[in-house]
Amino acid sequence: MEIETAARLHLSLIDLNGSNNRIDGGIGISINDPKLNIECVENDSKDEVTFNDSSDTIITNDALVEKILETSKLVKNYYNIDSNFTFNIQKIYPLHHGLGLGTQLALSIAKLITSCHSIDATTYSLAEVVHRGGTSGIGVETFNSGGLIVDGGHKMDLKKRFAPSSTSRVSPPPVLARYDFPEKWNIILAIPSVSNKVSGKMEVSIFDSYTPIAQKDVEKIAYLTLMKLMPSVLEEDLNDFSSAVNQIQDIGFKRVERDLQSSSIQEVLDYMDENDIPCRGMSSFGPTCFGITDRNVSKLEKDLLDYMGCNSKVILTNGKNNGATIK
Repeated sequence: MEIETAARLHLSLIDLNGSNNRIDGGIGISINDPKLNIECVENDSKDEVTFNDSSDTIITNDALVEKILETSKLVKNYYNIDSNFTFNIQKIYPLHHGLGLGTQLALSIAKLITSCHSIDATTYSLAEVVHRGGTSGIGVETFNSGGLIVDGGHKMDLKKRFAPSSTSRVSPPPVLARYDFPEKWNIILAIPSVSNKVSGKMEVSIFDSYTPIAQKDVEKIAYLTLMKLMPSVLEEDLNDFSSAVNQIQDIGFKRVERDLQSSSIQEVLDYMDENDIPCRGMSSFGPTCFGITDRNVSKLEKDLLDYMGCNSKVILTNGKNNGATIK
């Protein structure tokens, strides 16, 4: 059994104020690259994780292996499965880089195990089992169907505090809108080499320290999303889309996320601006930056690599308008 899915860009959370008894809400884009590809076979001993040495994107760290084994245990306990599995990682991308690997990895492991045992489980039921989607629903819907996604967040009757998905145990939020992302829009990812990668206790502390955000910011994000960002995708109006994203990136919790990152993030975004990339931003807590344009960006790939220096990475990609595939 083999599964393939890919990364997502998280443009912003919508409401970390909660004055109307609802919090979270997310805006994001599923992208074709980088990809996650995992093969799964049953074995007679114990769960194990192996890596395909031919892949140039393998990251063999303890945290990654631990996450896979923990997810497998959750799924097997929930469905009363006694089998053991070997998970062979064919392609992968880094954890804690703002590309949403945690959710894609957890859902991929869950889908592989249940498919091996002919268990018909929806993406959303699997997300509940592996505790994903407790803040933003972008990663869950990326796995399910791809596209441009807007989710509706959680009632505060169910989720009592502002917290990242990694520590929240509520169900994934409802998807308010899912549209195909325009195929002719090119996406360039710039991943500078920075030491400040936000996860775990640090992420929880940031939510505790910087929420609630101002109600006026929530209202502006919601207005820009509903009346500019969403229509612009349907109309394939890159100017309006860029205007909406660029404004959203500068307010609310997204402003917090960007202010807490290295100054090199803003420098990369300024460089994109100087090179006529109309839509720019940082995905989630970073450090991945993105630019969106309707022109060819192959020349900018080399220029960005030269600008960012050693150990940085640039990826050219597009929107992904389908979910994970399994065979």
